[in-house]
Amino acid sequence: MTRFVNKLVKRLIISALFFVAGIIAEGEILKLILFLISFILAGGDVVKRAVRNIFRGNVFDENFLMAIASIGAFLINEAPEGVAVMLFYQLGEAFQAYAVGESRKSIAGLMDIRPDYANVKVGEELIKKDPEDVKVGDIIVIKPGEKVPLDGKITEGSSMLDTSALTGESVPREVFAGSDILSGFINMNGLITVEVTKEFEESTVSKILDMVENASSKKSKSEKFITKFAKYYTPIVVIIAAVLAIVPPLIIEGEVFKDWIYRSLSFLVVSCPCALVISVPLSFFGGIGGSSKKGILIKGSNYLEVLAQTETIVFDKTGTLTKGVFNVQEIKPKDISGEELLKYAASAENYSNHPISMSLKRAYGKEIENDLIKDVEEIPGHGVSAVVDGRRIFAGNEKLMSRENISFSKENISGTVVHVAIDGNYAGYILIADEVKEDSAAAIKKLKELKINQTIMLTGDNKQIGEQTAKALGIDRVYAELLPGDKVEKIEEIILETHKGKVAYVGDGINDAPVLARADIGIAMGGLGSDAAIEAADIVIMTDEPSKIATAINISKKTLGIATQNIVFAIGVKALILLLSAMGYASMWAAVFADVGVTFLAVLNSFRALNVKNI
Repeated sequence: MTRFVNKLVKRLIISALFFVAGIIAEGEILKLILFLISFILAGGDVVKRAVRNIFRGNVFDENFLMAIASIGAFLINEAPEGVAVMLFYQLGEAFQAYAVGESRKSIAGLMDIRPDYANVKVGEELIKKDPEDVKVGDIIVIKPGEKVPLDGKITEGSSMLDTSALTGESVPREVFAGSDILSGFINMNGLITVEVTKEFEESTVSKILDMVENASSKKSKSEKFITKFAKYYTPIVVIIAAVLAIVPPLIIEGEVFKDWIYRSLSFLVVSCPCALVISVPLSFFGGIGGSSKKGILIKGSNYLEVLAQTETIVFDKTGTLTKGVFNVQEIKPKDISGEELLKYAASAENYSNHPISMSLKRAYGKEIENDLIKDVEEIPGHGVSAVVDGRRIFAGNEKLMSRENISFSKENISGTVVHVAIDGNYAGYILIADEVKEDSAAAIKKLKELKINQTIMLTGDNKQIGEQTAKALGIDRVYAELLPGDKVEKIEEIILETHKGKVAYVGDGINDAPVLARADIGIAMGGLGSDAAIEAADIVIMTDEPSKIATAINISKKTLGIATQNIVFAIGVKALILLLSAMGYASMWAAVFADVGVTFLAVLNSFRALNVKNI
């Protein structure tokens, strides 16, 4: 893009020198020769494209309008204005190309995250391979300064990682053995050994690049309007210009063809839809680029537009508003020690990968002897039963205790409670709770400030936990104890009852994928979220911060406002100059301003969409 702009600008400078020479030269023939050279340098490629497009059946485009207007000016002995039309038009094209290039840079910066190679460990050797040739399970070594080529888990070493390209966060992330890392990060200081967990096509960097590359293909309603508008608008103005040139001199006494042809040529110059065709898509492109700087990936300008119209936001709880990491908060034993209670509960849950089971084992922190565990039985919706060291253990919820006729005291506790019974006698309970993300409350507050009509939470947790979390965060409504299928039904109900504005859903898990797809706009937490959720979503928050939703809405509203300003401004000015041209009050110089000048101003306005520093 830069090479194209530089080449065009050099050609235009030479053309401008010939143009100035033509103005100050003596003699009509010399003037005409200098103007023709200037015209060919400035607009030769435009005329060539116009002719080529006519043979391809694409007659009415901006190349055709500019070619007819400038050549027509030469034919009625207005060569300076014919050259000026093409010179300023091409200058506008150069500026537009530069503007598009600048907008692309913010997104093209993401392309720098594509890794060039991976150091694969084979025996004691390191072999450089294309990341696409590395398989799951291979061991790779990442040296300081290198990009992380594939998603994986660190097996040796520790380091600080620069995650800014993916997440927009400037603070480096500390990692060590056992940490999961994503492709696209940059290793800053330590040497780390990583076991690959995903092939390149499934890796984070590959999916992000795919999202970015496809974003421009999903057009907003404003962009579709401009495309359709230009399709019908251009042939209409060409017909009007032809009528303007021929009819008045035939029916109005004293009028001459030259004056009306001049008016019609000015009319054609003004009618060029460049300001709209370039500036509106550029506004949305800038909005998508600005969002990426903040760690927000928007998969298309149509989603940016819908986000600006969102008035109801529905949240998943676990992993979205909370960290999704369950930890043992309290141990309440009865007639045994706390350590014994935790040992029996962790042993009974040893063969389960449920987050609650994992938290019990993590809290116990010692090796569990599998030989002592027998007769393990999962009881769906209740808990687990097992024989541990010869004693029958029941670990689960209140339903399990009631089912086994074990008496226990019910307490009003916020969190997940695992009740434990040993040989038919109640032995106490263990409280497990999820932790709310640091910025969740601030996120809800920001959304309220943006005049979001209502915030709603859907969760599979029990009603008490759901209501307490919602109250703590300031969420308007909560629906608890929902299965994945229930969430889809509930989002459909919410969409039907929302008469104004759009409904967004924010989630992170596999079970959220159907709901993300069903909502007017789906927003996924991308840093720790599941692949299914990220695939189904329209917008991905790479930092896992709920507060970025308000940032995305601010960017979308600003972008939509800029696009609307460009449409109103460009159509308004053009309509005025078109009318003045038809009436003979506007010269071709005014027409040039109405085309190139309006384009300059509209494109400059579009640049504002890239500025997201204070959002």
